[in-house]
Amino acid sequence: MANQLNIGLEGSSITRPPFFDGINYSFWKTRMTIFLQSLDYQLWHIIVNGPRMPTRTIDGVVSPKPENEYNDNDFRMLQLNSKAKHVLFCAVGPNEFNRISSCDSAKEMWDLLEVTYEGTNQVKESKISMLVHEYELFVMHDSECISDMFTRFTTITNSLKNLGKSYSNQELVRKILRCLPKNWSPKVTAIEEAKDLSTLPLEQLLGSLMTHETTMKNHENVDVKKKKTIALKAFREESESEEEDEITLISKQFKKFLKSQKGKKAFKMRFSQDEEILECKP
Repeated sequence: MANQLNIGLEGSSITRPPFFDGINYSFWKTRMTIFLQSLDYQLWHIIVNGPRMPTRTIDGVVSPKPENEYNDNDFRMLQLNSKAKHVLFCAVGPNEFNRISSCDSAKEMWDLLEVTYEGTNQVKESKISMLVHEYELFVMHDSECISDMFTRFTTITNSLKNLGKSYSNQELVRKILRCLPKNWSPKVTAIEEAKDLSTLPLEQLLGSLMTHETTMKNHENVDVKKKKTIALKAFREESESEEEDEITLISKQFKKFLKSQKGKKAFKMRFSQDEEILECKP
């Protein structure tokens, strides 16, 4: 219930940290990184590099500074570490809280969560290898739209980036162009000839491809309507032809019927006349 409450409230304020309940760590890590940097960049610095404990130097020997010698800057640095720990505690559920509650610094807490959900360096390398393979084999599906394809693509590249493996914008642009189906070849050629791929923003490429996709769909709709119109016209002509054939057949049968009725009537009249003649003879 508490988790649901936090999730429901998440996003209602820019001062509330993203909540992590043990699911989709990569997504939470990215959001939490940005949140900490926006809240106070020194907090992020402390989480990455660890707290800077007050020290003093006597006769060239560096040693921890006694608390009674702390100055305002020393207290501020210690306070920042406590603040970073507090932010992390507020951002996790009970299970993750129990996992990190014994850590002395925010860096230890962050590193423990990272190892728990991303694994050791060996595990990371294995995940990177798998994702790189998926990236290299990435293609757009026939039934897929540009938006859905791009969502799948960014999921892979963002996961790689979170694990420390990233590609340049130019590499991403070229990969997107290579993954398109064959019927996109004219558009790909046009982009390669008209744009400098080394400086083309990925967002601009996406917009261009989505615009072209809309144009293609409009042309397909027009073609479908034309085909339906032609099919309907052919059906009507066929129906009219069948109706004409039926009318012709009925007309022929009717004429044949009339002809047969006239023959019967003529026969009856002839037969009647012959009877009259026979009756008149003595």
